[in-house]
Amino acid sequence: MADLDPTRLVFVGGLHRSGTTPFARVLGDHPEVSGLTDTGVREDEGQHLQQVYAKAKMHGGSGRFAYASAAHLTEDSPLIGPDNARKIVDAWRPFWDLDARLLVEKSPPNIIMGRFLQAMYPGSAFIVVVRHPVTVALSNKKWRKFVSRNPRKFQTLTGMVDHWLTAHALLAQDLPHLDRALVIHYERLVSDPDHELSRVEALLGLSSPISRTAFTGQHGSSYAQWWEELRSPWRPGGWQRQIIERRQSADVWDFGYDVNDLGHHETVSGDPFGLKR
Repeated sequence: MADLDPTRLVFVGGLHRSGTTPFARVLGDHPEVSGLTDTGVREDEGQHLQQVYAKAKMHGGSGRFAYASAAHLTEDSPLIGPDNARKIVDAWRPFWDLDARLLVEKSPPNIIMGRFLQAMYPGSAFIVVVRHPVTVALSNKKWRKFVSRNPRKFQTLTGMVDHWLTAHALLAQDLPHLDRALVIHYERLVSDPDHELSRVEALLGLSSPISRTAFTGQHGSSYAQWWEELRSPWRPGGWQRQIIERRQSADVWDFGYDVNDLGHHETVSGDPFGLKR
């Protein structure tokens, strides 16, 4: 990659509506860090700027991309090589402040691309933001009302929770292969930002704290209220809550989340992210 040391790169991933955008922004505001800015693409995501690997949209977009085997890129990808590594970084380079010590790229599909990115850029860091699957599903439903009326993009809450489980199972599979990886939980960013952000600071060797104010008050109470209203099977979507409780609650709990409590994450026995806390 010519003059760019790959250990300067920090990749942020996590499913759409998991909190990756506010996290990447607050990280990029640190004086030692630069994120991609003024790119002209959605959410300043690096996936939209490069032409080497397929964007999440090509694999079905939010709520679907992790189902595509081609979206799960690892060190075995034929795309790996110095020419492609250079092409990707050259597409991002104009939108970073190259005087910064660390350079951040955030895109949701990075959640299942960590092994690929590490192979392309040895020594790079990888941070994933994880949020309660039901909150992610509800947030996606709300968000899509504003960005698209395309019926082909319709998904049920159960379908989006299933996609969350699929994506995070792949993440759990990949984590043992990653040398510099960290999983942070959105709920803890809100309830205890000192704890979560101090772990980020340690991973990246930052000499001063990341701002703690960005997540103040972001408790997602509107989603909790919406979810509570869906207890009634007569409410539109109420039957979806019943299916999630009956069929998906055990799988959700394996990742430390309770389908009846959207505000917390618990450490549970066998948590697949336990080694990367």
